[in-house]
Amino acid sequence: AVKRLMKEAAELKDPTDHYHAQPLEDNLFEWHFTVRGPPDSDFDGGIYHGRIVLPPEYPMKPPSIILLTANGRFEVGKKICLSISGHHPETWQPSWSIRTALLAIIGFMPTKGEGAIGSLDYTPEERRALAKKSQDFCCEMCGTSMKTALLPLTSGSVSSQADKEAKELARQISFKVKKKNTEEKLVNRRNIHNFRKPSSMAIWKPSETQNSSAVAGQERTPAVSTTTTSMSPRQRRAQQQSQRRAPTSTDFNRAQQPRVNTNHTGSTVLIVLLTFALAALIFRRICLANEYIFE
Repeated sequence: AVKRLMKEAAELKDPTDHYHAQPLEDNLFEWHFTVRGPPDSDFDGGIYHGRIVLPPEYPMKPPSIILLTANGRFEVGKKICLSISGHHPETWQPSWSIRTALLAIIGFMPTKGEGAIGSLDYTPEERRALAKKSQDFCCEMCGTSMKTALLPLTSGSVSSQADKEAKELARQISFKVKKKNTEEKLVNRRNIHNFRKPSSMAIWKPSETQNSSAVAGQERTPAVSTTTTSMSPRQRRAQQQSQRRAPTSTDFNRAQQPRVNTNHTGSTVLIVLLTFALAALIFRRICLANEYIFE
């Protein structure tokens, strides 16, 4: 990470008319940047300042971006949510750099916030007023003044190339994010569909049981009313089956009763034997105490 940041610091040492970024003197993992508002937008003429906090795992993990200048698109002092920021490590690519993040900020400024973290949706009039006011901003941490942070804007090929690159980068990143969200929705739909399948089968099985019990109930109900109406062959069979089942249950109860009685009889005999043995021991103890001699 240190080697990569030292290399990028050397590449971004000289400011351009669109962006500039350098690390703090005492912290290589915190950078301050300055970007110019994209032309032909509500931010035209604005110069915006902010912080980039890089993780120790950089460039394998994305940086966090914080704006320090009021702009009407991003909240001040809050980590903004972009495809290249720490809120979306799944879309970050190690080949991207701090310069990529600066161009992406410029390209994302005219886009809609759509409720993202740290996004704002000010009116065009408010954004134009903040763009003019941003030229007087001065950072208290690094001492950078917006009036001298960037080179004067020119109509050369370098400026137009930076604008095109920023727009193209923002469009590509937005397309990748939308495609990823679509794939996630398809996966979620498949998971929900697979989750509902076993539940529908589980609901179907009890319904079959209920139907079978209802049919059995319908078969048993006519057997009760045989005294008043004539019975069909099916009802007669049901009545015969119920009559056969009744004796079996009574026989089972009768077979269980002797076992219970046998258990009680055995315990009673055991208690009587123990009582006699205890009485004999007591009687012998009394006899020995009285020195009684048996002939």
